Amino acid sequence: MAKRILLTGGGSAGHVTPNLALIPRLKAEGFEIHYVGTADGKEHKLVASREDVTYHVISAGKLRRYFSLQNFIDPFRTLKGLVQARRIQKSVDPDVVFSKGGFVSLPVVLAARAKTPVVTHESDYTPGLANRIIAMRADKICVTFEDTLKFTRAKGVHTGTPIRPELYGGSKEEGLKILGFSGEKPVLLAMGGSQGAQAINAALRAALPELCKRFDVAHLCGEGKRDESIRMDGYVQCEYMSEELPHVLAAADLVVSRAGANSIFEFLALAKPALLIPLPQSKVSRGDQIVNAGYFQKKGYAAVLPQEKLTPETLIAAVDCLFNDRGKYADTMRDEKLNDGTEGVLRVIREAAERGRKK
Repeated sequence: MAKRILLTGGGSAGHVTPNLALIPRLKAEGFEIHYVGTADGKEHKLVASREDVTYHVISAGKLRRYFSLQNFIDPFRTLKGLVQARRIQKSVDPDVVFSKGGFVSLPVVLAARAKTPVVTHESDYTPGLANRIIAMRADKICVTFEDTLKFTRAKGVHTGTPIRPELYGGSKEEGLKILGFSGEKPVLLAMGGSQGAQAINAALRAALPELCKRFDVAHLCGEGKRDESIRMDGYVQCEYMSEELPHVLAAADLVVSRAGANSIFEFLALAKPALLIPLPQSKVSRGDQIVNAGYFQKKGYAAVLPQEKLTPETLIAAVDCLFNDRGKYADTMRDEKLNDGTEGVLRVIREAAERGRKK
């Protein structure tokens, strides 16, 4: 009888991509894989069409830290999701539940049967609200940052974060071909997360006349955020990349990015020098990217430019400094032993699944 695992996580690509890294390995180890997500979230787009996963849809509501009329509606969505998740759990009867976080995970974890082991993974340095609630039910909490163990106590296991295996298969030559670059100049890859980042987009575009003197610039600007008025040699903009991204990363000499945990640990695994511009603390951000970026700066993995100091001029200066010190950053990243947490997370899941089969 095949081992069964129920995966969940969604809302943003950061809550999905680690699960995508685990799926091929879980399949190879004989797991029957089920995934619980929403009908319209990022997880549906990335997972639902896969032939090796059975995708289940539930309702989910967000727990906001600020006033919104949606706060009066979303608790009912969460309750509906809880009922739906219980039906799914009864039907699937998983040996283990693995949660990557996001608010779709909350009803799934709360619906898990008392004897079903729950493993969760925290990508960020400090846990978010949903993961703090999930942690109370979880048997084990895998963490990306070693310092996060102080929040998880005895349940915590420092594993690192799972890295998609396809990222290691990127070809620099193929990446240059995709971008239409000759390879004569170093390549600067700018990306603002799966949703794009308007502040980075604006500063980068204003800095292009200067940046393109020294670099070829590949810009992942986010859905609906292309600027068709820009026509400049050595500049290519795309809304989003999926299958092409490993090759484009292989071609990149430097990266300018937000500081989402999954993205920055992918840069670490690939030893890509990065300039991090973390999302500022606001009603839509609890400031986790600022802490993530500070940790990477302290470890010597990346340079940091706070958004409040971001201008075309400061961006150009920071990119120049990063390029001049790129060898130092790359060497420091290569010396990090725990730069890919796939095997560590799989080990925790295996142990939990064995306990679940004995329930």
